[in-house]
Amino acid sequence: MLSSKARYALRALVELAREPASQITAGELALRADAPRKFLEAILLELARRHIVVSRRGKLGGYALSRAPESISFAEVIRVLDGPLALAPCVSRLAFRKCEDCPDLATCSIREALLRARDATAQVLETYSLATAAAGNGAEIFTEASSA
Repeated sequence: MLSSKARYALRALVELAREPASQITAGELALRADAPRKFLEAILLELARRHIVVSRRGKLGGYALSRAPESISFAEVIRVLDGPLALAPCVSRLAFRKCEDCPDLATCSIREALLRARDATAQVLETYSLATAAAGNGAEIFTEASSA
């Protein structure tokens, strides 16, 4: 399940994507993202450390995206804050390890389903950018994906 941390981050980042040439304060982002300000400030610091946003201090300071919103996917943000997209470590591409209670990867009866879920989830989240969300084009992507 998506954490509150990732949900608030995505909401705030979509707000930044709506105004890519502007800096927005943490307080304003908290209002727009309907997020607790202190919690969002901690999230924004993490996103700055991971080079997703940049912050500037001072009277005209605030937060802005570090690069074009088209180049920041939902998958990247979720991985930064919540870790791998996979439901189990044995199907993770970035943090693979054998499950502790699994006697054999090759004969695991649930691994194939988890692999497919990971692939489907990654395909959607990798192609869904902050720009897509900011423009409100999400329904088109899901319609295209379901008709393919």
